[in-house]
Amino acid sequence: QVQLVESEGGSVQPGGSLRLSCKASGFTLDYYAIGWFRQTPGKEREGVSLISMKDGSTYYADSVVGRFFISRDNAKNTVYLQMNSLKPEDTSVYYCAAATYYGGSPPEREYEYDNWGRGTQVTVSS
Repeated sequence: QVQLVESEGGSVQPGGSLRLSCKASGFTLDYYAIGWFRQTPGKEREGVSLISMKDGSTYYADSVVGRFFISRDNAKNTVYLQMNSLKPEDTSVYYCAAATYYGGSPPEREYEYDNWGRGTQVTVSS
């Protein structure tokens, strides 16, 4: 059974850090890209970052460049999202998702992903 499981999120103060993980089971990620998306009530889900499991190439949304860092551990079938300098506007439910990816243009759109985790809440508040 294909499954993606995000680690527990949490609550931090502005300027703080959190690391999320996304572990895949039921399939190997070698020819996939793993994306992190987030959704706040009343807003559309937005892409945050993605990584190619094959070559490690990455993409970041403008809103998180220089603050968020995505990495992978192929041996553990796990992707990490290190979130630094968190802002209140980063408060959201974060989802990881997997898209088949063999190279070329990275899958930046939600519809390109067909396996999703259940999401984890991240709250940034003083």
